[in-house]
Amino acid sequence: MDLKLLTYLVVGATFVVYIGIAIWSKARDTGDFYVAGKHVHPVANGMATAADWMSAASFISMAGLIAFLGYDGSVYLMGWTGGYVLLALLLAPYLRKFGKFTVPEFIGERYDSRAARIVAVICLIFISFTYVAGQMRGVGIVFSRFLEVPIGLGLVIGMGIVFIYAVVGGMKGVTYTQIAQYCVLIFAYTVPAVFIALQITGVAIPQLAFGSRPIGDDLFFLDRLNQVVMELGFPAYTSGTKSTIDIVCITAALMIGTAGLPHVIVRFFTVPKVRDARYSAGWALLFIGLLYLTAPVVGSMARLNLVETIQIGQVGSPSGNLAYEDRPAWFRTWENTGLLQFDDLNGDGRIQYYNDQNTRFAADVTSYGWQGNELSVDPDIMVLANPEIAELPQWVIALIAAGGIAAALSTAAGLLLVISSSVSHDLLKGIFMPTISERRELMAGRVSAAAAILIAGLLGYYPPAFVAQVVAFAFGLAAASLFPAILLGIFYKRINKQGAIAGMLVGLGFTYGYIEYFKGLFLQWAGAPWGENVASSWWFGISPEGIGAVGATLNLIVAILISQATPQPPEHVAALVDRIRYPRLSS
Repeated sequence: MDLKLLTYLVVGATFVVYIGIAIWSKARDTGDFYVAGKHVHPVANGMATAADWMSAASFISMAGLIAFLGYDGSVYLMGWTGGYVLLALLLAPYLRKFGKFTVPEFIGERYDSRAARIVAVICLIFISFTYVAGQMRGVGIVFSRFLEVPIGLGLVIGMGIVFIYAVVGGMKGVTYTQIAQYCVLIFAYTVPAVFIALQITGVAIPQLAFGSRPIGDDLFFLDRLNQVVMELGFPAYTSGTKSTIDIVCITAALMIGTAGLPHVIVRFFTVPKVRDARYSAGWALLFIGLLYLTAPVVGSMARLNLVETIQIGQVGSPSGNLAYEDRPAWFRTWENTGLLQFDDLNGDGRIQYYNDQNTRFAADVTSYGWQGNELSVDPDIMVLANPEIAELPQWVIALIAAGGIAAALSTAAGLLLVISSSVSHDLLKGIFMPTISERRELMAGRVSAAAAILIAGLLGYYPPAFVAQVVAFAFGLAAASLFPAILLGIFYKRINKQGAIAGMLVGLGFTYGYIEYFKGLFLQWAGAPWGENVASSWWFGISPEGIGAVGATLNLIVAILISQATPQPPEHVAALVDRIRYPRLSS
């Protein structure tokens, strides 16, 4: 069967399942729409949380980063999984004990301030729209390649699917759809990994293949990969190039950012009991681990397959490079997406792929007439292209397309839902129209969700960066704004509304400004050094991906200092802290 037709059938079948679940689990009231009626079993909630969490960044982009960053990519594995330990220990049970619908609602009541609630909504919208930009880019990539439709049309289709199960089903529909999406994405991720591990090493378990020898090779797999990339002038795959302070800051930003993400936190409002919140976090970490322990294998084997496809002979020799006219079918199809580009700088008709930033290597090859690296590979394609590079069966390629779409849509739905709830519940009902009926609030939630989907589609069409990088920025914003306010609100009675508001604004403003200046994420500031090698200009060597840790520190310092200089919170706030700090297991 033709790959395009097979992909349509596989992806179409998953869409039918998602829509069917949404119709079956339609939200009947605001409780269903915001927190799924608080009746979700911890295991089911753990699986839904894993799908909500494992976005296009995890499925599509993380292994791509590991493929090109090597050891340096480990910060994403450590940060994105370690955050769940913080979430389970420091936030989840206490917020479930609070027992309301949204993160801004907690902040508004804890700090006894409508202004604090509005600031929390602003932070949430910044975080969520930054995050959802990465998801919609992932949707566009998958549709443009596998379904061979323009990115704009692919985004419209994806937006339509999300509209049905998020707007109609609310959190109830999203939860049960995400369970199905988790099953699709984890199967789609692990099956190609097993095939490729068998192909390269003869070992079926990817994690064991990682430490095995390639078939017919005396070297272990990672030693072989090190040898290949170093011959092309790249750093050793298992060595790091990032500074220690940057590694610490990126890991910290991702960890505390995880614990501060509103679409993840709200998942723990959906379980029946306080103890179920902890169990949900444990189950979620288990389900997430199945993919995250496979990602290093997928990324490293994709890198080896790519290099050995392009470099077919002696390194440094023109005859050792693949002739452009002989490029395989996968190369041609990904070229059509614009995410893989070849520029024949020396006009010899061969694909030179090497590290032209390595001056000694570049000098060695000038005798062959090379003018610089001629191949540009977007990291976001590595997972999706890997089965094609390895020439796996067509049904595996179709399956990974369905998995990539499931990963992107599951997170997009969760993000869009928290955006809509912050507008309808926190702003409309909580601030401007407190007497609004439940029926009208539910309608407002659906309308705001629809509006958020349209904005998300626009961000997907004009993406600010590649998927994992955009998502890392969202984590930095969450780390610098919401997490300190929630943490201090639970464990520090003395913190008051003045301190919390100032801390959130300082943390968000500093972190967003730093990211915007060095990356030009959404705006175009005059003089910002976009696209240049600006690592030398980073403050103390901290990259924009890690600056959220500094923003969180500033948030904490400002919040505590201003709280100490202003009046204590009222007594009923202290009573609220006591109530959520000591949750009864039976509640």
